[in-house]
Formats: sequence, C-alpha cells, structure tokens
Amino acid sequence: MLLPPPSSAVISAAPPIARSSSLPCHLLPTPQYHPVASKCLINCAASVTTPRVCGLKIWILKKLRKNIKRHGWEPKPRMLEVRDSLDETTSDSQVRESSPPSTQPVLQTDLESSIESSLSSAYGNSVGRGSSLCIAVIGATGELARNKVFPALFALYYSGFLPENVGIFGYSRKDLSDEDLRNIIAATLTCRVDHHENCGDKMDAFLHRTYHINGGFNNNDGMRKLNRRMEQIEGHLEANRIFYLSVPQEALLDVSVSLADNSQTKRGWNRVIIEKPFGFDAFSSYKLTQSLLSKFQETQLYRIDHLLGKDLIENITVLRFSNLVFEPLWSRTYIKNVQVILSEECGVEGQGRYFSQYGIIRDIVHSHILQTIALFAMEPPVSLDGEDIRNEKVKVLRSIRKLDLGDVVLGQYKDSTDKNSNFMNSLTPTFFAAALYIDNARWDGVPFLIKTGVGLIKHRVEIRIQFRHVPGNLYRERIGHNIDLTTNELILRDQPEEAILLKVNNKVPGLGLQLDASELNLLYRDKYNVEMPDSYEHLLLDVIDGDNHLFMRSDELEAAWSILTPILDQIEENKVVPELYQIGGRGPVGAYYLGAKHGVRWADD
Repeated sequence: MLLPPPSSAVISAAPPIARSSSLPCHLLPTPQYHPVASKCLINCAASVTTPRVCGLKIWILKKLRKNIKRHGWEPKPRMLEVRDSLDETTSDSQVRESSPPSTQPVLQTDLESSIESSLSSAYGNSVGRGSSLCIAVIGATGELARNKVFPALFALYYSGFLPENVGIFGYSRKDLSDEDLRNIIAATLTCRVDHHENCGDKMDAFLHRTYHINGGFNNNDGMRKLNRRMEQIEGHLEANRIFYLSVPQEALLDVSVSLADNSQTKRGWNRVIIEKPFGFDAFSSYKLTQSLLSKFQETQLYRIDHLLGKDLIENITVLRFSNLVFEPLWSRTYIKNVQVILSEECGVEGQGRYFSQYGIIRDIVHSHILQTIALFAMEPPVSLDGEDIRNEKVKVLRSIRKLDLGDVVLGQYKDSTDKNSNFMNSLTPTFFAAALYIDNARWDGVPFLIKTGVGLIKHRVEIRIQFRHVPGNLYRERIGHNIDLTTNELILRDQPEEAILLKVNNKVPGLGLQLDASELNLLYRDKYNVEMPDSYEHLLLDVIDGDNHLFMRSDELEAAWSILTPILDQIEENKVVPELYQIGGRGPVGAYYLGAKHGVRWADD
C-alpha cells in the first residue's frame, strides 16, 4: 500500500534546467508542482538497479500531475527558452528564464532533471502520441527498398504500428516526382490474408504519406533538402526520425556523414539502419565502425540482418528461458551437439556481383550464423533489455575457439552444363561448413556444426539440438546396433514450414516390445491460423520501439570478425579450392566427413 507523503515534504518549481539538444529548441513550459509530493522521486533516475522502485516513482509522478490538473493547483507556467546546441549537455548559462522567479521554496535542480531522465528512459524509446515519426529510405528505387522495405512499412502502417501522421520519404538520385515514387511502390504492395479489410483505403492513405527526395549527386545538399521536407511534416511536435541506408557499401560512409551533418532532428531521437555486410574483414570493419561512431552514438546504429527477424530466432530464448523443462538441459551435461543449418535451393544469379565479392562467409556466417549461436548459447541475461542481451551475446562470441582450416569445408556449385557461371570464375565459395567450439564452462567440448549453402536440394532453416544417450539404457537390446537413430532431438525449424519438434522414443502399439523414434510436433500452420509477418516487419518495428537485441553492437561485430578473419586469410593465402557440387544436390561430400570427425550425424544423413 502506498502511504501518503509527510506533510512537510515540499516540491516547488525548480530553477531553469539544462536540456539535451535532442529536445525542441523553442519555448517550453515548466510545470510547477503543488506541495504534495515526497522526496522519494528524487533519485529515480539513479535507481537503475531497482527498476520496480523506479517504475513506482514514475507512476507516482504521473498520478501527481493528473491531480494537479484535476484540482486546479497548477499556476501559469514559466517559459524556458532553450538554445540550439549539438552537444549532449547544456550549461545553465545557456537557458534564459522569461518569467519572474517563484516565491515558493525551491529544491535542488537535480530533482527535476532526475525526473526528466527517468521519464525519458522509461518512455523515450518509442513513438508517443504527441510526437511525429519520419522514415527515410535512402536508395529508395533499389530492389531491396522496393521489394522488402516499403512493403514492410505498409504492413506496419496497416496494422497500426505507425502513427497516423507518419511521413515516409524515398531518397534517390533519380528525377522523380512524389507520384512517380508512389507508382513504383504501389506495384509491390500487397495485403496479407488477414489484412484484406479496407486494404485499398489503407494503401491509398499510406501512399499519400510517401514523398520522394531527389538527392542529386551532392549528398550534403540532398540531405538538407530531406531535412526541410521532414520539418514540414513534423510541425511543432516532438520529431523522431529513422534512416534506412539501403545503399552499396562503397557509398555508405558518404551517405552516413552527410546524413549526420544535415538531416538529424534536434527535437527527438534519430536511428540509422545499416545493411550487411559490415565490412570486408576485421580491419575494414574497424575503420567503418570508427567512422560511424565519430558521427553517431552506438545506440543510434541498428545493423540489420533480415534473417535474424525470423520467429525461429526469437523462439530460441523464449523456449529456453520460459520453460523449466528445457533450461536445466541447456549445457554440455545433456547436449551432445548443436547443428545450425541454412540452405537455399536457388543459386546466386540475381546477386552475382555482390556474392562474388563477399561470398557466403561474409554474407551469411558472419552475421546470421554467429548471432544465432550467440543467442542459443548465452547465459541468462539480467533482463530482456537489449543491452543486457547483447552483453551476454558478446561473451559467447569472445569464447569461440579459433577456427582450424581442417575443421572447415568450402564448396562451390556448378550448373547443369558443368560450367561455372560468369561471376563464379573465382574461388568464392557458395557453401560453407565448419565445427565451432565454445570454450566456457557451459559448452566445453560440445561441437556446434554449421552448414550453409545455395543451390542445394531444399530450402531449410533450422537448429537441431541432439542430446546425449541415456546412461545404462535398459532398452539397449531393443534399440539395435545403431543407437544414434534413437537420439533425442529438439528441432526449431523456420523452413520448409515453421515448427517445433521433439524427437522421443516410445513403444509401438501392439503385442511385444518394440521401440520407435517419433516426433512430438507443434506445426504453426495447424496451431496458429495467421500469416507469418515478414522478418523486415519484425525488425523495423524493433527499431521504432528502440529494441536493439537483434542488431549487432560494435563489440559483437569485432568479436565475430576476430573468429572469421584468420580463417579467411588462410583460405586466401593457401588458395583453397572449393569442392564442386551439383546444383540441386546435398552439397560437398567433405561436409559429411567433417561431421564424422566430430562424432556428429548430420540431420539430413
């Protein structure tokens, strides 16, 4: 029960305070509080170790403000004029008071600043009712923007996850009108099966809020133009902005520097989405990171990998940490091996230039595969806060043992005419398999086998956890000579259809005693009668909400490159020739020898 504050507790108007440059640079009302609050509000911002207490304090403050308005206690507000500044902090001398000083008793200035800090941290990450949101897609006429980004934004708009006053901006070097861009986007917009009600009206409303900016060949001028158009949409509201950089790697730095200098709002938050790959190796990634951090804060950067937006990835932590039956088993004591498999049926003809330059290791393994392993193997985080989760992920990445070239298999597919495609006249692999080990107390000695490739027999995205054999199994004689066939498995599958499968041994019905390995299955299509959102929808919504746990932080980026750069250097120095495999097949035979070497039977054996 919340006790009333002591009668002596007084909170009155504080002196003018310094505000961050992210706040509006115009006259701001400073409310004066009636003397009914307790000093328990003072240290809310500092009590990060007690989030429930802090939340209670914020709740008290909100109740207090409601009572002030209800009982008519609030006098005329004083006005503060805040000067424009690019610094994160502003001195008291930069704030001028435009009303006579209050005659009420005054507490320390840090009371109001701590309250502001608490409210900002509690409510400042997402888009509030009194704020605007502008989303700019840089490289708006590219294939990624047209086929993935704009459709995902429309799906979020239809579902009500974007504010009604949202502004969608397409930035490109083409001389297009707003209507031209709308026609380009409209050709790729569709409504999901469960989104057909008022689909046409919603689509028209979304397109009406879409605008084109011709950036020309000078990004500084283009970004200033973008800023002016955004300000017309935002008006006097708190302004929040998201910039999706759908641009080639060679243009990334020029675009990001111009954006930072000319298009960031000072009346809200700015968030920048960067597409993979994040560098070519450890050195180039470090230079890119340092350049970005010279213009942005780490919390503003969202390095996106659409494969991490799958429900499969979120289910890794949900299944483990919300089910008592699994968490005690999540260690070397019970788990024999873990397999992470991502295979594609199609080739890479549509992305030949990109793929021949970066290859499957830099494109898939560096981000998606290693992030999946980090989420799977991490220790329980302090909370579901993004930074807490990323703190645990980076510990896993730093614990991964240095890769040996003998534990790596490279492959390259050949077409039906036994001739490589024009863009595959190099040693760029289209298949990669490896055995990783995590040298910590939980996973010591457990092989994590990864296999990813294109042009394979089927599209498969899954994680398979194979458990150890039952010690002294009473039914060994009934199992037969191949005990591996009765290994318990937990399978998290995204493709070919979303499912969670648990392989167990049971008795076959009838007379006699015969064992059979069966799967207890949860098929999403049977359980949930909904169409699965695209991964871009998931990740874009996370950016809007300020949830960054599925996006790589700079130290995670560095740790991942420290794993792969040495093996990439060895492959280059030794001119390792990938093993050829037939398109539509199972991949290089060497992958099966790799599994046998580490005592692992691949799932598709």
